[in-house]
Amino acid sequence: MLQNALLTLHAVLALSIIALVLLQRGKGADAGAGFGSGASGTVFGARGSSTFFSKSTAILAACFFVTSLALAYMASHRTGAAAPTSLLDQVPASAPAPVTTSVPVPAPIGAPAATTGSDLPAAPASAPTNPPPK
Repeated sequence: MLQNALLTLHAVLALSIIALVLLQRGKGADAGAGFGSGASGTVFGARGSSTFFSKSTAILAACFFVTSLALAYMASHRTGAAAPTSLLDQVPASAPAPVTTSVPVPAPIGAPAATTGSDLPAAPASAPTNPPPK
C-alpha cells in the first residue's frame, strides 16, 4: 500500500519536473519575442520567474531523488510472502526420477498381431527393408 502511494508520488514528481523544465527559458532565449523586440525580460519579470522556476525544479528534483531511494530500499528489503524466490530454491534436494508409463499402441487394421512380446505394432509386410540400389 505504501509502495503504491510512493510510486504514484514518484510519477507525479517526474511529470512535474518535466513540465517545469519545459516552462523555463534559456539564458539567450527571447520568451517575449512575440510581444515585441524589447519585451523579452518583461513577460515573466526580469529575474523573478527564472529564480522561481529553478528553485521549484531543484526542490522537485530533491523530492524525486528521495522517492527513488525509498523505492529502491523497499524493493531490496522485501520480506514475507511478497519476496521473490529463486526457482532453484523451490526444487527439493533429492528430486525423484520422473515416472514414465508405456501405453500400448494398437496394431493397424488388417496387420498381423505382434508375436515378439513388444508393445509396438508389427511392421507392415509390404514395407521394403532395404532401398533399391541406383
